[in-house]
Amino acid sequence: MAYIKEDNMLQDLKGLVSIESVSGQPEGELPFGKGPHLALEYCLDLCSKLGFRTGRCENYMGYAEIGEGDKLMGILVHLDVVPAGPGWTVEPFDATIKGDRIYGRGVIDDKGPAIAAIYAMKELADSGKPLGKRVRIIFGCSEETGEWKDMEYYKAHEELPDFGFTPDADFPLIYAEKGILDLILRMPKAQSDLVSAEGGEAPNMVAGKCEAVYLDEDGMEHALMREGKSAHGSMPWLGENAIGLVMKEMKGRFAEFYNETIGQTYDGSLLNCKLSDEQSGDITINPGVIKMDEDWIYLALDIRYPISFTEEEVTRRITERVEPYGVEVHVAGGERSVFLDKDSEFIQGLLAAYREITDDDSEPMVMGGGTYARAMDNIVAFGPVFPGRECTEHQPDEYILIEDLYKAREIYRLAIERA
Repeated sequence: MAYIKEDNMLQDLKGLVSIESVSGQPEGELPFGKGPHLALEYCLDLCSKLGFRTGRCENYMGYAEIGEGDKLMGILVHLDVVPAGPGWTVEPFDATIKGDRIYGRGVIDDKGPAIAAIYAMKELADSGKPLGKRVRIIFGCSEETGEWKDMEYYKAHEELPDFGFTPDADFPLIYAEKGILDLILRMPKAQSDLVSAEGGEAPNMVAGKCEAVYLDEDGMEHALMREGKSAHGSMPWLGENAIGLVMKEMKGRFAEFYNETIGQTYDGSLLNCKLSDEQSGDITINPGVIKMDEDWIYLALDIRYPISFTEEEVTRRITERVEPYGVEVHVAGGERSVFLDKDSEFIQGLLAAYREITDDDSEPMVMGGGTYARAMDNIVAFGPVFPGRECTEHQPDEYILIEDLYKAREIYRLAIERA
């Protein structure tokens, strides 16, 4: 029976990954576009077939639920993905199995963990054991945008969980997340030598490709194109930023500004913003997107700052550094940091489930990534990446080991049962 469930789980994951669910502009009654809506319908239909109670929330998001009781445990997942980007050796939306791995955009962030949690809930429902609570998996559709209008809608219209987790990070557990700040730096096109520039897929991705045309001192046009390596914006050291590669070879005022204030760094040292604290470590600054219109050059920064600092301080420091270059700074968004008591009964219960399945006593961690743990109280990030595994989210050839997917399902089943 276990092998049948594993086969079904993989087949359901393949079906979900085949949906290109990049969150985009509204399309009629679909606030995040067609892709996320199709992924939501896919999961709600699957959960309904598995016997769960389901609910749709005006196409913003949905949920599925098992169990009975006054207490509500939440499992917050997201079905939207970042764009595929360049550099793949397999089709990003085909869910290709090669050896002991399954490849595809979203297999680890966050469609694979969503399917694993669904099957963990199914096992508990089939067992017939009373859970003493309701367990609700909440399907978000706009996590990767950073705006989280899906969660805002849910909080305004639906019952909030008393506690729960989001399987969108690392094992054994994340008890604190750095603050997130999205800044747009802009320079008047008339002050620069740039004719055109386009690079990067999203602010929270290391730019994998960048193209630019600029004028030299004699008015001659020169074109540059460089490819780097995509990675998650909170871990820029895992990638190679193509915007930086282009700017390193360019001449002119914008290139001068970029190379003197950002360059090839991601630690804020050139931006007068090299911040760190003992609890959460160093700041990271990722220039994820460059683009232009008729009047402006725009550079989007994804910033993950230590929990003891504030958005206002980070913005002030960067503004003071770039203003002499004629660059304006605009706050495009942000999320508060998260800090929970790692010795609480709930967190210790999650850790106990992890340790029982893995026999690993690793301690909970702090990270720069942003998850739905910020969206509601008493939510922590819990898996699915195991210690020592390669982090491939937001990268080309995103994959997860199949055995890790099954193991995560077992951990979630035990954690849900005992919570």
